[in-house]
Amino acid sequence: MEIRDPVHGSIPIFDSEIKILEHPFFQRLRNIKQLGFSEYVFPGATHTRYLHSIGVMNVATLVFNNLFREQSSPEVLRLKESLRLGCLLHDIGHAPLSHSTETVMPMVSALNLPAQFRPARDHQASHEDYTIKSITDSSFTDSFRDVRREFGVEPNAVAELVTGVCHDDAYFTVKGTNYFPLLHQLVSSEMDCDRMDYLLRDSYFCGVSYGKFDLDWIIDNLKVCADQGQAYLGISERAISTFDDFLLSRFHMFMMVYFHYRAVCLEQMLYRYFATETDEYAIPADIEAYLEHDDPYLYKVLRKSGNVWAKRIVTNSIPKKILETFGTIHVKQMAELEAYLRSENIDYIKCSSSGRLSKYYSANSPQQSFPMKVIRESSLSKAHVSIKNIQEATDLFQKYSESHAVNRIHCDFELLPAAAQKTIQKIVQG
Repeated sequence: MEIRDPVHGSIPIFDSEIKILEHPFFQRLRNIKQLGFSEYVFPGATHTRYLHSIGVMNVATLVFNNLFREQSSPEVLRLKESLRLGCLLHDIGHAPLSHSTETVMPMVSALNLPAQFRPARDHQASHEDYTIKSITDSSFTDSFRDVRREFGVEPNAVAELVTGVCHDDAYFTVKGTNYFPLLHQLVSSEMDCDRMDYLLRDSYFCGVSYGKFDLDWIIDNLKVCADQGQAYLGISERAISTFDDFLLSRFHMFMMVYFHYRAVCLEQMLYRYFATETDEYAIPADIEAYLEHDDPYLYKVLRKSGNVWAKRIVTNSIPKKILETFGTIHVKQMAELEAYLRSENIDYIKCSSSGRLSKYYSANSPQQSFPMKVIRESSLSKAHVSIKNIQEATDLFQKYSESHAVNRIHCDFELLPAAAQKTIQKIVQG
């Protein structure tokens, strides 16, 4: 079986995977848009989590084939298929409009996750919790029967690649090397297959060029880096400049697409709707009932609602943007405007978007558990190799170590009294 993809071309699907792709749990992703409200800004951005997930699996296969050239033992094939499915299913728990509806999810305890995946403390569930429940403890779990028979794949192991917590090292160990860290990095890390796909895909469907980078060159230069029996993802030193391009592509997509003021404001309006109409919509804890919750389901609820925010979302009617600040510039101006609006009891929406170029310089950096490596090979002898951590090989982490925040204030400016409009204009103009 093959799937034709506008980004990657022909994507092969194994016969044993067909039951997984055809199951209603995965088919639900056909009705969840990848970029939520962004289609109101970029009309071509109607692509779905379904095709994105298949694209991520394809990228993972290309990467794996490069890292494990001419290795086809049953153990290696089990790792490959586990990675393919980890990438294919990493988004299967996403709620309607992607991240926008996670605020109405139940507490994670209500999902009754299998014991090994239960958190130490209860908290509000996320799409990842629904992903784990779907893979390990639902009617969808039965669809793994054929891949278990052909490759020895276990659903729990696939879920562990998503969470990054391994309970069975032996499953991921081949010839004394544990490949779990590397495989998890390919599912979720600074250079994971998810990002490699969504940057190219979102750029393509939005009709912009910000997310483009040299995927082939990056894949060709990814390496297995073994350290004390653990395998980590490495990249050749000669590809660092392309890695920098990859980081910058992601940063530019956040600033120009993902943080677009209209999409961000619509998301804030959805939060207003949830806060003021608490009985109309909620995400169920029952994983089987979750099946019907997709974008059309939520939009149907919004269209039927008499709530003012629901009506404005449906009609794409956002309050006017009256002030926008970047980074630390005009912070005092923003504070002055907010103080005035509050003093006059003028309703407003503040949209704060912040994006870091990378996770690798933060105090809670995944670098601590799953370090990405840079490999330098001698031009005279391939046996002579030096290895260092990624943040030592590029200065972009330091350059972009501060959050690049975008703050905006919206209000129904045209409906305000003339005196209020004049005061606001004076504040905004500085």
